[in-house]
Parts: sequence; C-alpha cells; structure tokens
Amino acid sequence: MSVGAINLNDAIGYGVTGPVGRSIGIKKDLRFCKVETYSYYWFLSIQSYLGKKGDSYDRFLIRIREMYESINISFQLLTNLTSVLYKDSVGSDHPNMMNLFQTLNRNQFSKLNLNSKYNSMESLINHFKFYSEGIKVPRGFTYNAVEAPKGEFGTAIVSDGTSTPYRCKIRTPAYHHMQIMSRMAQGHYFADLVTILGSLDIVFGDVDR
Repeated sequence: MSVGAINLNDAIGYGVTGPVGRSIGIKKDLRFCKVETYSYYWFLSIQSYLGKKGDSYDRFLIRIREMYESINISFQLLTNLTSVLYKDSVGSDHPNMMNLFQTLNRNQFSKLNLNSKYNSMESLINHFKFYSEGIKVPRGFTYNAVEAPKGEFGTAIVSDGTSTPYRCKIRTPAYHHMQIMSRMAQGHYFADLVTILGSLDIVFGDVDR
C-alpha cells in the first residue's frame, strides 16, 4: 500500500506545488514556465522529474534526483564564472566579479557607488539617502514566485507609491502542504505520519507565519 498517496483532484484543490505536485504527475516547474521565467535557467541544461503514484516514495525519489540536479546546476554556473576575465593595468587576465556586476547593473544601480570611494560630501549624502530612503515603487499590485526546493514560493506586494509596501503577502508551500496531510494520512497508522511529514518537507516556521 502506498503511504501518503494523493490524487490529482486533491493536489489541485489544495494548491500543492513543487515535488509534492510533480509526484502525482503535474508538469509545473516555474523554472521552465516562459511566463514566470526568472534568473538564467534558460541558459542551463537541467531536468525536472515527475512521479506516477503521488505517494511518499515518489516524493522521495524526486527530491533525491533534485539534489543531483542541483549539483549539475552548480557545476554549470561555476564553469561559466571561471570564463569571466578582464585585463588589469599590466595586461594580465584576472576574474573580476565586481566589474561584471557593475557592467550588468550600471543602469539600475546608477546611484550607487560600488567602489565606496567618495570624492565629495554631496556624493556621500546621495549614497546615504539612497540607502536610507529606498526606492519609491509605482502604485499597483504585483506577484512574483520562484521554484523553491519545497515548492512555489511567492510574494504579493501592493504599493501605494512610497518606498515601503502598503501590503505584503508571502505564499509559502509549507502552509498549503500542511493542510493536505489529513487526506494523506487517511487509512494509515500513526507511525506513517513520520514518513508523510518527511516527504512533504514542511517548515513549521512558514506555517506559523
């Protein structure tokens, strides 16, 4: 008998994501969604794994494979980082990540002095005001999510035009996965709760919030 198995209707109704949702065969991974693309995953050669039964063993296998996939991602990133070079004053090649950071973010962070060298009091004041006041975000609502190891981790922010959000709602996968435990535990022994809870990988700090 499968321990902690769920069906497709329960998975969709309770809003499960990540390895829990993929264990039942739901092909949803925000790293591959074009409308929710973030970071640089489209430059990497990665895979997402699916299960069939939606039980604890399927979730276990998916998480183990995701660990190997994380090593693969880290290896690809480190390989690309070592190819970033620049010419110093004597013509030698050296990796310079700060130089790369300034090049990629010159327009967005034009007010920052990343070298921390201030030639005048005015530049120091502007630098201090930027950090203390923050960026004034236009009015509106936005929701953005990432594919965290436990599932979809999203943040919904309502802005009133100031540098602090009018309302901020954080969507954590643990809160949704905790609700479906009652369905997973039906027909099982009390000792099976250890396996079910471990396969969900719940963080109780997320649930408390």
